[in-house]
Amino acid sequence: MRTKARRFAEDVLRDVKASAEQLSTPAERFAATKPAYERLVSGGFLRACIRETAGGDRSCLTDVALLTEELFCGSPGVALTLVGTVLGLQPVVVGGTREQQSRLLAPFLTGHGAPLAGFCSSEPGGSANAGSPPPGEGVRTAARVDGDDWIINGRKRWVSSATGWDGSGADLLCVVARTDPSVPPAGGVSVLAVEGPVDGLVLEGIIDSPGFRAHFLPDFTFRGVRSSRRNLIGREGAGLRLVSESFAEASALVGVMGVALMRAAFVHVLQFAKSERRGGAVPIIDHQAVGYELVNAKARMEACRSLTWRACRAIDAGSVAAAELANCAKIFSSETAVSVITDLTRVVGVESYDLSNPLNGLLQDALALPVFGGGNLGVRRRALHALIQSAEYDPLTSSDVP
Repeated sequence: MRTKARRFAEDVLRDVKASAEQLSTPAERFAATKPAYERLVSGGFLRACIRETAGGDRSCLTDVALLTEELFCGSPGVALTLVGTVLGLQPVVVGGTREQQSRLLAPFLTGHGAPLAGFCSSEPGGSANAGSPPPGEGVRTAARVDGDDWIINGRKRWVSSATGWDGSGADLLCVVARTDPSVPPAGGVSVLAVEGPVDGLVLEGIIDSPGFRAHFLPDFTFRGVRSSRRNLIGREGAGLRLVSESFAEASALVGVMGVALMRAAFVHVLQFAKSERRGGAVPIIDHQAVGYELVNAKARMEACRSLTWRACRAIDAGSVAAAELANCAKIFSSETAVSVITDLTRVVGVESYDLSNPLNGLLQDALALPVFGGGNLGVRRRALHALIQSAEYDPLTSSDVP
């Protein structure tokens, strides 16, 4: 599987990265990735990320980690579209009934087309305090029952590919919404599945991000969007817990993304150092300062990879330390990636500041990792802080995970 993914990244995704990211607008760049994404789907990579219990081919999260690392080294933007779709399916995979899984996941298991899914959690103004009770706002998107349907109103942002390839909505959206404003958020927020195309989905704008240039991040509004009452995922009012469970795997995978970006940067700088003399008598890798910089980068990258794999194994095993390790992997790997790639630019020198240099794009991509998938300061460190504050916390529990 790793060999297959590596070859796909080299043969298909690197060409996409070189061509799509040169286009002018986010919409043009995203549209240019569709053929490659279709090949990802037909190549079985989407099925490989969906659990066997839900009809996919994935046996463990470590497999997804290996796959993600290879694909991100080819084109971070296209790979993120795949990971965003997998995240969009997570509420159904984690909390859906057998009937819901069979019906809602079907388009993503055929191995054909370019199906997209989005997890509509983030809102304008931030979502770090999604569960805040009054006078805090918490989740602002609202849903009410009307006959056999839910009617959804509200605005979402930073949801990968949510408006689909043509603006009519992704094939499946899992929407976090306030379904009972009369009770605290812990009992009044639910997750509702919306099947595309979506009537009432309004594209308000497109985020033109400095990194992940081939990825699509819409700003959009639900205006009277209807979804069948049978599309309530999990128990009504238990949405915040389902959100947390759905994001658990994403935390570990953000760690993998950091590893992939560091790896791509390291390979580029290693080749540069072995071939460039920069006007001197020997390749610059012969200089101790350059060699030590590369060694430091490699050691930190390997530490991140090992921590991330441990987090994946803990999640697969259902360990009580899974959330702790996943959050540690997310925080440490995402922030280390920024630091390592920044350090490697010093080896290359001023040429790394050229947009045509791979390090420039890799650093722009890395800068996003500490703030998405649950920002390190607003969500991930808070979760770990709450964990170590609890009277039941055992600091040795995580050491039991191999």
